[in-house]
Amino acid sequence: MFNFTYYNPTKIVFGRGTIAELPQLLPEKARVLMLYGGGSIKRNGVYDQVCAALMKRKFSEFSGIEPNPRYETCLKAVAQIKDKGSDFLLAVGGGSVIDATKFIAAAARYKGKDPWQLMFDWSLVPADTLPLGCVLTLPATGSEMNQGAVISREETQEKLVLHSPYLYPRFSILDPETTYSLPKRQTANGIVDAFVHVTEQYLTFPADAPLQDRQAEAILLTLIEEGPKALRRPRNYAVRANLMWCATQALNGLIGCGVPQDWATHLIGHELTALYGIDHAQSLAVVLPGVLHHQLKRKKAKLLQYAERVWKLSRGIANVRAVKAIEKTEQFFRSLGVGTRLSDYKIPAEAAELAAARLARRRARLGEHEDLTGKEIAEILRSRV
Repeated sequence: MFNFTYYNPTKIVFGRGTIAELPQLLPEKARVLMLYGGGSIKRNGVYDQVCAALMKRKFSEFSGIEPNPRYETCLKAVAQIKDKGSDFLLAVGGGSVIDATKFIAAAARYKGKDPWQLMFDWSLVPADTLPLGCVLTLPATGSEMNQGAVISREETQEKLVLHSPYLYPRFSILDPETTYSLPKRQTANGIVDAFVHVTEQYLTFPADAPLQDRQAEAILLTLIEEGPKALRRPRNYAVRANLMWCATQALNGLIGCGVPQDWATHLIGHELTALYGIDHAQSLAVVLPGVLHHQLKRKKAKLLQYAERVWKLSRGIANVRAVKAIEKTEQFFRSLGVGTRLSDYKIPAEAAELAAARLARRRARLGEHEDLTGKEIAEILRSRV
């Protein structure tokens, strides 16, 4: 196991009716800005619950945060914060809203001219970044309990990652009932996103970390078991609760302690989303099998462990079992209704060279060995046509 430092200050408040606890979680004299996306929180009653909880507080609102939140929209929120004097941000929504809120919290206190520079130099994130809290309505990204955010810039067709210890939410409310009304597509996307978060930290190479391995396998097995149930019985509280907690555990840093991590699938997927607008999870479902096939020899030990422990494939030739485990993964994504090929989303074959060239221009070196460059990225994507 490698050396590591683990820090996570986010307070999780989990369960039915927990939105009502907002007044006890917010600073007493905070001027709160509630940020959210479209109209879904108004249709499902979450908006009314939050407003009722904030009834005795001074708060304002900012809406219209998109899936794959845009830099341009974030700047509008920053301008509103400076105008209204808001000093605490409350994200109400899924990972996109939370990610946007994190960036907005940093940009509102950034002293430079162009807050987009934060995406290239994380050390520029101000130590006095605005504090934020979350009410989660779509389990997927784990943003409710980590220090990361992903922001897209329409002007340059970029989708980039931001990390800083100053971006952890002070608290996150996780009420599984808020997810009952999610469309099947969003539920499926959330399952895939959480699943791939785990594989990025697990399917690398052995690091003598059996606890982290078994924690990762437990999340994967639970997603495989509970995911299809959520599509069949969307109002089953136990199922929704298990999925919500899996998504949070998948990316709160715990299973990544002391082990090598990959993240090639995510960074390649970001390029597909930036260029073609497909859902984040859809891009992951396309790319992950390609990465695993391409890197089968180097990931073989962990793929065989994955094959045996997760997919119960313990007999036969080692290489065949490793390939079958990858195929089982792809079949699982497709069983949820998520496509796994570029052609499923009408993305042209030239996407391989285009995405690879963009990453190469940034001198990106992907994977747990940091040696996947433009050539390998193009090979991976060509295999996914």
